[in-house]
Amino acid sequence: MEKLQFQLIGDPEVAPAMARYMKNRFKFLGLKATERKEQSKPLLRSSSKVDVPTLHAWITELYNRDYREYQYVAIDLATKNIKKWQLADLKVFRKFVTQKSWWDSVDSWRTLFGKYIQLHPDEKVRVFEQFYQSTNIWERRVAINLQLMEKENTDTDMLTKAILADSETDEFFIQKAIGWSLRQYSKTNPEWVKQFLEAHKLGNLAVREAQKYL
Repeated sequence: MEKLQFQLIGDPEVAPAMARYMKNRFKFLGLKATERKEQSKPLLRSSSKVDVPTLHAWITELYNRDYREYQYVAIDLATKNIKKWQLADLKVFRKFVTQKSWWDSVDSWRTLFGKYIQLHPDEKVRVFEQFYQSTNIWERRVAINLQLMEKENTDTDMLTKAILADSETDEFFIQKAIGWSLRQYSKTNPEWVKQFLEAHKLGNLAVREAQKYL
């Protein structure tokens, strides 16, 4: 297995502000997204030539490093190789949703899962069921927002199940997710979203977010 030889170089003067933005939950090297992507470009390019076990090892090693930018690179690496994954791989990646969790990493993993179901629409239900009704709020956020990119392929029964399971949850990131999912789908089917809001009692934050484009 090819050993991972990769280090980021950050700006210590930028790092404190980045940490404050994330409520000082994580240490940062001090790399803005554009610079991080520039530095990680050779790694992502070379990843196309390594096997799946090696990729898993690299992603895990990066995710376990102390600085937040390495978690971002791990997710970029997983996303770059989206066409290599099968459902078994997604079950492995699921564990990262509940590790070092905050909205930035969780929503990036959700993007990966969303791209996977676009490539494998017949497995959408199985991906959804990994997160639906989890005891972990971040996994439930993934379930609610799994279909953000689905547009006319949105399974409204699935969306309804995910939202109603958490409609009375006060957690900010859940309410925000509910509103986000409805707002996004309103771009495709505003009438459905209007009818949904009329039929179900949701929190004020969720409703406010959902109605943004209505």
